Amino acid sequence: PTAVAPAPSPSPSAAPSAPAPAAPSPARAPTGGESRPVYELDAGQRVVALTIDDGPDPRHTPTVLALLEQYGIRATFFLIGENATEHTGLVREIAARGHHIANHTWTHPDLRSLSEGKVRDELERTSDLLHRTTGKVPSWFRAPGGDWSSTALRVSAELGMRPMAWSVDPRDWARPGTGVITDRILRDVRPGAIVLNHDGGGDRSQTVAALKTYLPVLIDSGYHFTAPPG
Repeated sequence: PTAVAPAPSPSPSAAPSAPAPAAPSPARAPTGGESRPVYELDAGQRVVALTIDDGPDPRHTPTVLALLEQYGIRATFFLIGENATEHTGLVREIAARGHHIANHTWTHPDLRSLSEGKVRDELERTSDLLHRTTGKVPSWFRAPGGDWSSTALRVSAELGMRPMAWSVDPRDWARPGTGVITDRILRDVRPGAIVLNHDGGGDRSQTVAALKTYLPVLIDSGYHFTAPPG
């Protein structure tokens, strides 16, 4: 970090200045093993991690939050910085409801095509915004499209974030139909699965309808939902 010269002492008649916002705690750099994308959790436990990408979205995120509240589920929301800066109230609501806030870049680019400086800007800018909004520094990062690069993995580690991928992808972003989304998830889910869904990036009404269908089925099948630690 760049050194900052100490400010001159105020004169006795000067009004006290407002306190500066608290700086984020120094991030713990992930270990070598933690710097590789995580595709699933402990397969020995009947748990599922639900991850929600590309929000926040004022049309669909509130409905998803209400549904998760109904079933007592904690999820991980991978937020795009451009969306988060337009809907900071939703970002705060996601965090206030106990969900994890994670970094999904600022503009959702293909990180493989960017220079190291641009990758760092995409990640650092998003983490700074989410920290200012929620008071917490994101500890997880997801590359758009799951398109990881060695540069993105190195930069995310330097920023104290672990990379999270997924093991169940219903391709709900393509809007294949509520039934297709539901069937793909119920077919592929297994203990320790990380499920990918989307609440932003377009019309996600099919995803919302699928969540209403498959969440109670998984719960009735004995699955528990967890948000990865961090």
